[in-house]
Amino acid sequence: MRDIAVFSGSAHPELAAEVCAHLGVPLRPTLVSRFANDCLEVQLQANCRERDVFLVQPLVKPVQEHLVELLLMCDAARGASARRITVVMPHYSYARSDKKDAPRISMGGRLVADLMVSAGASRVLAMTLHSPQVHGFFSVPVDHLHALRELAAHFRQYDLSRTTVVSPDLGNAKEAAAFARLIGAQVAAGAKQRFADDRVSINSVIGEVTGRDVIVLDDEIAKGSTVLELLDRLRELKPRSIRVACTHGLFASGALKRLTAQPDVLEIVCTNTVPIAEEELAEHGGKLRVLSIAPALAEAVRRIHNGESVSALFDGPVSE
Repeated sequence: MRDIAVFSGSAHPELAAEVCAHLGVPLRPTLVSRFANDCLEVQLQANCRERDVFLVQPLVKPVQEHLVELLLMCDAARGASARRITVVMPHYSYARSDKKDAPRISMGGRLVADLMVSAGASRVLAMTLHSPQVHGFFSVPVDHLHALRELAAHFRQYDLSRTTVVSPDLGNAKEAAAFARLIGAQVAAGAKQRFADDRVSINSVIGEVTGRDVIVLDDEIAKGSTVLELLDRLRELKPRSIRVACTHGLFASGALKRLTAQPDVLEIVCTNTVPIAEEELAEHGGKLRVLSIAPALAEAVRRIHNGESVSALFDGPVSE
């Protein structure tokens, strides 16, 4: 892979280094500095001319800092005559701003997508976008990966003969159904109504969960309010066991502490699309299992670079 150059912003350099290790290429250095007036400046410290450049940067807290950093990285690569610039964005936080559900409200998902393309991105590699329509916000090709296979490989260590995958809402039910098919389980969904970013109500659970082993599956866990509300409804139906899984473990505002404190939650499983603070892992990570999506990202990068199909990644059997 002689003509490839992989750079990382400051959001998640550990994941970028792991991706490069799987690719067998070096992670090129990036210098991020700040002017006296608080403006950021980015320098890509390796040759980009006529190279296939990949910029690894999830949009995580502080989101605005990391977004501007990513835009400057795109601009720097374009100014350095990169042949193609692919943004590898394991988590797109602005994907939650995907619809006009109130008067005079902004649609950040579409706006930020436009900003990336304007800055020079010619392709995007994303992981588990919050909703399908976000894919269409980008005017450049998007390779949209999911982590269902990694999650399925983890849960296959258990007896899944009496398992039900539960989606917190109908919006995530399609993903839950796909995951249930991978592990040979039943599927159920909560009837959710959202009143605010951290206030939801789940009135009922549609599907069979009584006496069964439940895996609650969501795309991301931020404050954890949806999962905690769903747990209350599930307890009324008396499942045999409860585990929680998601792709993006954001765990904001003490969510990990609240979830691990639930005595009937046996395990919380997420991937490393976003970094989790070491001190939080040390204090509250006893039930947490973090799976790596670096191999999947690396293989997608390799296929993009070689002009091969990325969707074929999901055609083979799930690894045990």
